[in-house]
Amino acid sequence: MAQYDYIDGSVDRWRNHRANTPRPTFAPILLGGLVVVAVGVFAIDALRGSSGGGSTPPADAAAAVLPVESVAPDTTVVAATPAPEPAVDIEGCMLDVTSVREGDSGPAVECVQKALTVAGFYSGAVDGQFNATVAAAATSFQTATGLYVDGVVGRRTAAMLGIWPGDDSFVIRTDPPPPGATDSLGFELSSVASTGSDAPPLPPESGEGTGKRIVYDRAGQRVWAIDDNEQIVRSYLVSGSQYNNEVPGIHEVYSKSETTTAWNGQADLPLMVRWLDTERGAIGFHQIPRHRDDGSLYQTEAELGTRLSGGCQRQTALDAQFMWYFADIGTPVIVT
Repeated sequence: MAQYDYIDGSVDRWRNHRANTPRPTFAPILLGGLVVVAVGVFAIDALRGSSGGGSTPPADAAAAVLPVESVAPDTTVVAATPAPEPAVDIEGCMLDVTSVREGDSGPAVECVQKALTVAGFYSGAVDGQFNATVAAAATSFQTATGLYVDGVVGRRTAAMLGIWPGDDSFVIRTDPPPPGATDSLGFELSSVASTGSDAPPLPPESGEGTGKRIVYDRAGQRVWAIDDNEQIVRSYLVSGSQYNNEVPGIHEVYSKSETTTAWNGQADLPLMVRWLDTERGAIGFHQIPRHRDDGSLYQTEAELGTRLSGGCQRQTALDAQFMWYFADIGTPVIVT
């Protein structure tokens, strides 16, 4: 009560004083502003001093003034595009021999390597060397295509590979002799026979210097009869086996028959001269066979030089008569 009386003794005046909004005080705000200004001035002076003195600014200060974005170096490795391997070209690639096998070398082997590469069975070097890798590739190809599997690239395998030039390219033909011409033994020459210097030369590895013998060249489909003086008595075309079962090497005449029957019983084989025995029967020289049912010939003389038999060598009647006389039992037969 004394208190109230002390403030002019008026309650209404006190109430009016409490109802009015208090006036803001600006002193603290002014003080904070002065502090901020002072700090700013200090920072600017510090920066000016450091740049003017030539000393290196702290790393964190430089970063604060001019931040630098860190960019990782591009470490992507761009692989070089390999040059495409040259395609193997087998155009014009044909065998110039009847077969190639492991151990052989030369252009014919190179041709085989190219053909096996194109067929997808060989990936080695095309260097003209018939090694074990090439033989394995040839074996795989023969297995895949149903051929006889021996790793040797002969006429059938080469034909399947597309590098066989055709049987006729190896056949050795001669002009027909004059009518009534005879050989050195007096036997009349057939339309496909020749004698002496008119005969074609003997093939390689035909037993030169070994005396009387018969030479049969499978590629040439030709026979030579050689006497003891190394003279060609007679040479003529035959039709050999289409199954490549005439084994190369040195054989000899072991049996003869004026007539016999083919293994299938459907043909007569006149004047048979046997030189090789096989599981399917004998192989030898004989006259062009005749059908047993009607007596017709299996082929013409014009077809001689073509592989048509099952294993034997078919001859004209005149050539068969000569062979029957010339080939004694034990006469060597060299097959190339």
